[in-house]
Amino acid sequence: MSETGDIRISNDVVATIAGLAAIETPGIAGMSGGISEGLAKRLSGKNVQKGVSVEVGKLETAIDLRVIVNYGSKIHEVCKNLQTNVKESVMSLTGLSVVEVNVKVEGVAFQEEVTETLQRVK
Repeated sequence: MSETGDIRISNDVVATIAGLAAIETPGIAGMSGGISEGLAKRLSGKNVQKGVSVEVGKLETAIDLRVIVNYGSKIHEVCKNLQTNVKESVMSLTGLSVVEVNVKVEGVAFQEEVTETLQRVK
């Protein structure tokens, strides 16, 4: 505890920052709400916390992401960039140390599917 009191950052705040950084990463088609929801329910900017799980402590956080990758992208490169983008965004905006960013690729999106999904969300 500091002289002025504690600062606590909620899981929702970290999840939102991580989700926004994720969907801004080239090669990521969207977040996945989980296999049980099916690929038809891929999500974009309207609900970025879907597909993001976080554990936030006083000084550090761990982040799990479930994503859909664009077809034709080099998945390992996209995921490395995703991990870096999410880690840097969360660290710079919250001051929390990001101990891990785990990525689970749950699907591949073809360009037509991405366009249709974005049109439905708007």
